[in-house]
Amino acid sequence: MSDLFERFVRVIVRCVLLVLGLVVAASLAFAGLVLLGGWALYAGWARLTGRPVAPFVMRMDPRAGFGRFWSQAARAEAPSRTPRADANRGTSPAARRLEVTDVEARAPQD
Repeated sequence: MSDLFERFVRVIVRCVLLVLGLVVAASLAFAGLVLLGGWALYAGWARLTGRPVAPFVMRMDPRAGFGRFWSQAARAEAPSRTPRADANRGTSPAARRLEVTDVEARAPQD
């Protein structure tokens, strides 16, 4: 009996989720149609009055975000404390080995 009940609940849940998905899809389609209808009314009115019809576009410059951070870095007062990859390029391998500090391990104190 519980197996039949579980199957029934699964079918009901799937049907509810399907209906919810269809409602979301229909509402998005309706919103798109409303926007399209509004733009069509605007375009029709513009043609009727002799004005040029401007396309419905969203202007975006992909370089704008990069330029913002580039100009912010140019205005920085203090230099970055992050070590650069080429910071040790001018030193020899022997000199780089001398910069390493040897540390002895100790047992943890309780």
